[in-house]
Amino acid sequence: MALILVTGASAGLGRAAADALAGDGHDVVVHARNAGRFPGAEDTGRWAGLVTGDLARPEEIHDVARQAAAFGRFDAVIHNAGVLRSPEVATVNTVAPYLLTALMDKPGRLIYLSSSMHRTGSTDLRRLSSGRASYDDTKLWVTTLALACASRWEGTSSHAVDPGWVPTRMGGRGAPDDLVAGHRTQVWLATHEDVTPHTGGYWYHQQPRPPHPAARDEEFQAELIRALEAHTGVALG
Repeated sequence: MALILVTGASAGLGRAAADALAGDGHDVVVHARNAGRFPGAEDTGRWAGLVTGDLARPEEIHDVARQAAAFGRFDAVIHNAGVLRSPEVATVNTVAPYLLTALMDKPGRLIYLSSSMHRTGSTDLRRLSSGRASYDDTKLWVTTLALACASRWEGTSSHAVDPGWVPTRMGGRGAPDDLVAGHRTQVWLATHEDVTPHTGGYWYHQQPRPPHPAARDEEFQAELIRALEAHTGVALG
């Protein structure tokens, strides 16, 4: 059984993925903004542990990484947490996954939640620090981060996942995609060996899809990493 961290696990796709993984017998560490958002996390028969912190606050992102370190090296980390409309959209959707990736021991598998909306994101990285980033921008950047990490560390694979437009609190009740299919790819990537491509995939419902061309552009990948290192003061390594 695998040791897996799921961020943003208190509701929606994160909770669905965490429940599915725990139901399959994996050791699942869940993340929530605070303990009150995840009642039942003390059930050691179901959960391996809880880490807490507001991913809109860089100092709390660092603390989440410190808490996670107590569990040792994870087999997989699912970077699920995200926001749609917030002044901190860039921090939660891009900076937090970057910092956790940079600060934590490298897991066997990295899985980052993207969106089809990444295709209309901007490559203008000045938006990262200016407060002008849109949801679409942040999803292009986190997709690029996922693919930049794909061949970076021996023993670590990295993928981005489009879960579809699903009826969660973020997606809204009228969202047309299948909620179950929305988390199934993350669970599959976190636990299965027979995945092609082994690393560097952009996935929709367990099928590889072509992402925005910039996400595979090595020059833009390097530019994004440099921008995130400058923005956070933390090197990716």
